[in-house]
Amino acid sequence: MTQNVKDFTIQKVKELMSASSCCAEAKQAAQNWLDALGTDQEAAQTKALIAELEEDITSIDGLIAFAESEAGAKVFGGAEAAKGVAAHGREIKAAGAKYCDCPACAASAAILEKKAELLGE
Repeated sequence: MTQNVKDFTIQKVKELMSASSCCAEAKQAAQNWLDALGTDQEAAQTKALIAELEEDITSIDGLIAFAESEAGAKVFGGAEAAKGVAAHGREIKAAGAKYCDCPACAASAAILEKKAELLGE
């Protein structure tokens, strides 16, 4: 991976880790990746980070479905708030979004866009 890709990814990994919507597993994978930079574990931790992000990123359809669920209403602070999230999801889907645009998913999507370069493919 080039230094530009590495610098970009470091920035996005830090954004991911600071996002309130980032799960503990993704935070740990991100920290493991940062800790492995420049070591013989960098390639393995890059693969682990990519795998975790691919597992965790929420599709736009997943966001809409979750927001319209009872669990979504609890997470988003009530039925009305959840309806707003679902409406937002439909709006960004209509504009071409593939993924949720919360801070964690946005950072994950940006990192995953660099997947081939990160993995040296």
